[in-house]
Amino acid sequence: MTPQAHPANPQAGAAVKAADRAHVFHSWSAQELIDPLAVAGAQGSYFWDYDGKRYLDFSSGLVFTNIGYQHPKVVAAIQEQAATLATFAPAFAVEARSEAARLIAERTPGDLDSIFFTNGGAEAVENATRMARLHTGRPKVLSAYRSYHGATAAAINLTGDPRRWASDSGAAGVVRFWAPFLYRSPFHSGTEAQECERALQHLDDTIAFEGPQTVAAVILETIPGTAGIMTPPPGYLAGVREICDRYGIVMVLDEVMAGFGRTGTWFAADLFGVTPDLMTFAKGVNSGYVPLGGVAISGEIAETFARRPYPGGLTYSGHPLACAAAVATIGVMEEEDVVGQAARLGENVLGPGLRALAERHPSVGEVRGTGAFWALELVKDRETREPLVPYNASGEANAPMAAFGAAAKARGLWPFINMNRTHVVPPCNITEAEAKEGLAALDEALSVADQHVSG
Repeated sequence: MTPQAHPANPQAGAAVKAADRAHVFHSWSAQELIDPLAVAGAQGSYFWDYDGKRYLDFSSGLVFTNIGYQHPKVVAAIQEQAATLATFAPAFAVEARSEAARLIAERTPGDLDSIFFTNGGAEAVENATRMARLHTGRPKVLSAYRSYHGATAAAINLTGDPRRWASDSGAAGVVRFWAPFLYRSPFHSGTEAQECERALQHLDDTIAFEGPQTVAAVILETIPGTAGIMTPPPGYLAGVREICDRYGIVMVLDEVMAGFGRTGTWFAADLFGVTPDLMTFAKGVNSGYVPLGGVAISGEIAETFARRPYPGGLTYSGHPLACAAAVATIGVMEEEDVVGQAARLGENVLGPGLRALAERHPSVGEVRGTGAFWALELVKDRETREPLVPYNASGEANAPMAAFGAAAKARGLWPFINMNRTHVVPPCNITEAEAKEGLAALDEALSVADQHVSG
């Protein structure tokens, strides 16, 4: 890594940090216990602080800078749109909005040709579940335990991870089930085929006991992101599609994190040949340059609201700056073959490189992923698969993962860490040399995790 790649300005950094600590209320944090890094700038796959230290971003922000930071064509498109029409109400037809919707619809699977724009992924989930309930006239939505769907009212209650717990008072109408995950199988499966069969039977049984006539939708992250990047076994999503069709249930795929090239395809659904009734997106649609999300809607559900008003909307739905950024981002992805690059990155660099790390480091229990979307499951004991830290650990109990993260940052690598995992989710257009640079730093940091292995 190059630790001093950019000019230092500690005084400016101190002023930024002071203002942040005085006035910014941070997400998911005990405010007095955090120490946010003051960022001076970013370019491509890197960002740097006011001390001039540069970090290779293996987190892509929050897994959204799919084309990296400050791509000149996207920056220019935002500037041009701001000079032409910086904002306009959502009830009007605006060129940037219309073009963004057209480009997205061209890439979604099947007949998901109507696009409802939101400001992000959580609002997309809110509106997708509302559409499903109104379309079916049913109250319940089924979601998986190992999932994250956002932090707004309905989305947080659909979420399966511990961030939901403080808000469970609004969980009426939500039913959770176990999705497949062979490494930590809730079904005691020994093979992917068994895991698929048993998970589908479990979902079918859950629907039967809840009453199929009460279930509006099943929502799944096509490949769960924050919960662990667990690629579903062959046949699972097709099986969910069949179950939903059998009972008249809306199938919703959450592609907020997995979409727009992250998996080496435009959408993760393309890997499985499955078309949902509703698909949510955000993040990579414009590489996070301006907040944007949305719902891609099937013809049948769109028809429900052809003469019946849809009771939902947002002041900034399809904001011109965000849509202009999306148009430019999709253009860049086509011109530079970012989707193909992500696929090659996973097949030729990240996959082999991470599996090689697993062979050297006893703290790595499993490597899984595709494209630019990977996770390392860190364990105390490979035989028992005991996680390196307990579920939802904090404080001293989380010390091994904190030490691993500090070691990565000391080597100029910014990791994505959740519970006992580190996710390898760099920009989809990271170069092979940059990816190998990150893997070398990760190799060194995993030696710190190895110190906590007991088996």
